[in-house]
Amino acid sequence: MPLSLSRVVGDDADVLADQDFRLLLLASLISPMGASVVSPVVETLAGPYGVPPAEVALLLSAFTAPGIVCIPLSGVLADRYGRKPVLAAGLALFGLAGVALTLTTDFRVALGLRLLQGVGYTGIGPILITATGDLFSGARESAAQGVRFTAVGASLTVFPLLSGVLVAVAWWFPFALYAAALPVAAAVWLLFDESADLGGGDDDASTDDDTSGVRALLSLATRPAVAATLVGRATPGFLWFAFLTYNSIVVVRLLGGTPGAAGALVAVASVTSAVATTQTGRITARFGRTAPTFASLVVGAVGLAGLALAPSVPAALLAGVPVGAGFSVALTLYRSAITGLASDDLRGGLVSLGESVGRVGSTGAPVAMGAVVTLLTDSLGYAGAVRGVSLAVAVGVVVVGGALLVVGDHGADDGREAGATASDD
Repeated sequence: MPLSLSRVVGDDADVLADQDFRLLLLASLISPMGASVVSPVVETLAGPYGVPPAEVALLLSAFTAPGIVCIPLSGVLADRYGRKPVLAAGLALFGLAGVALTLTTDFRVALGLRLLQGVGYTGIGPILITATGDLFSGARESAAQGVRFTAVGASLTVFPLLSGVLVAVAWWFPFALYAAALPVAAAVWLLFDESADLGGGDDDASTDDDTSGVRALLSLATRPAVAATLVGRATPGFLWFAFLTYNSIVVVRLLGGTPGAAGALVAVASVTSAVATTQTGRITARFGRTAPTFASLVVGAVGLAGLALAPSVPAALLAGVPVGAGFSVALTLYRSAITGLASDDLRGGLVSLGESVGRVGSTGAPVAMGAVVTLLTDSLGYAGAVRGVSLAVAVGVVVVGGALLVVGDHGADDGREAGATASDD
């Protein structure tokens, strides 16, 4: 085991010796490509598709929208039929739909293909987290999730840069990167050894348990503190996708930069995101959860405002640092908070619900911002509308996120007690 990895991960760095985990790492390189390949080229794609950049940004919303409904469904399917078939099918659909984007300039067809890609993703990201938990436990599981996040960070660094460079050759070249998912899907299907005993059992008993579990989950999720935390989970996603939607528009159209520079901006934010997340344990141990979550939302909002007001490409690149740090820490802390609000038998359902709500924020950012930018362009001009709407989002994330944190923190103990009580009903 390389010495450097042992220093970062610790004594459990030997998780890489597990072949199944190495396959999950390969899939983890694919999982963030859905947004990272498209984000740097939004401005450039306006020409081939014949629509304004604000409409091209719907390619991001079309990708995230299926997760609102399908993430919980993919978890049910993975529990019943196994992780391998869901993961392999998700990778295959993600790759095929992505490669098919190279074949059309019809924007409506492209949106449909992105919806299919989004469906495929729901069989990738959530399943990778679950499958890693199947393979390891305790400290080894934490180490494995950390190594997996490093793979995600590497992907988020490399693919935006590649996308920004390739689009200068031909508009469709970035979409060819999605072909990487296909050999990974084949490797998972052929080599992943899933021995867990999933599904089965008495159907009637299972149905009764499912019904009871749904009632308990709904009872828990409607508690004010829990509901506020679930809704708050959407705020870092809204911030991040506001950044992903408009970074290339600001860099290329407003500042006269290149798609490659826009890709570099996403890479800067992604590297910062990966580094910042490694410190969340230390932060919460010293300051708790609520204050650091609010502080991270403020940091991310400052970064988004800095991008909106950037006078040059280097200044825009610098703004990627607080955006990435604020987003990743806030997201991690929200996920940790949601995990702690439920008992063991409700945790999976509540986490899936939280991820679905998070997708609402990711999906809503490009749609809402595009609509307001279009509305304000006549009065403010396009540049003024983009900058003004981005600033409004930055302020809104802080105000709304802060209010939800107050509600969630005020009733956090009641929420945890409700989770335990609901699981006993």
